[in-house]
Parts: sequence; C-alpha cells; structure tokens
Amino acid sequence: MDQRISFLTLAVDDLDRARRFYVDGLGWHPDLDVDDVVMLAVGEHVVLSLWDAASFEAEVGPIDRGPGCAPFTVAHNVATRAEVDAVLALARDAGASFVGQASEREWGGYTGYFADPDGHRWEVAWNPGPIGERVLP
Repeated sequence: MDQRISFLTLAVDDLDRARRFYVDGLGWHPDLDVDDVVMLAVGEHVVLSLWDAASFEAEVGPIDRGPGCAPFTVAHNVATRAEVDAVLALARDAGASFVGQASEREWGGYTGYFADPDGHRWEVAWNPGPIGERVLP
C-alpha cells in the first residue's frame, strides 16, 4: 500500500452551510457538487469530501457525537508566518466557529487553529523544517 492520503472525508450536519463556508467563504472551487456530497481538490492528489452526515452514516456507520472537538485535525501549511495570520483572518471572516490565535510552537513553527461550521479543526501552520517545506506547492 502506498503511503499517501487520497481523500479526507468530513461528515457534516448541514451540507449547505459547509458549502457556504468552504466555497463562498474560503473561496475554494468544488470539483463535484451533488445532493449529498461536495468534493474539492485540495492538492495534486488529495480531495476533501464534505459528506452529508446522514448519507455518511448510511454507508460508514454511526458518528460519535460526544462533546468536544473531533479527535483529528486537518492541516493547511503555508510558506510564512504572515500567511498563517491571513488564513486565520479569512476563516474568521468566513464564519469559522472557532479561531485560535496563532503562536510560536516549541518545535520551531508558528500555528493557529480554526473550526469549520461542524467543528472540524483546521491547523494553519508555518513549519520551517524539511517536512513542512515538502508539503508546500
């Protein structure tokens, strides 16, 4: 099996709200937009899939809806500290339900977080190391 991610699928409670956030708010362009799913190419070989929660559960199984944030984050790496702040401001303007202040991290990077309308946490990161440079376009 190749070491890569092809799709990241987020089950969303309100697909129209998610569409407004990602497409209208953040300015991303859908590659597929049908009744119960919106798919957005987010890299050369990576797709973010926003799937209506009921349709998701019908195929995958029940979603754990306990309190707190989901036990994962999605990362969006950028080339500079200033870009971290700019992306967090864009998310705030788009209606992100949570936007944390960016800060210097002990490992040498600069990161902050926002949450989409369903609470999925996104890390916006400037990572000065080789692995961080590897993921930049």
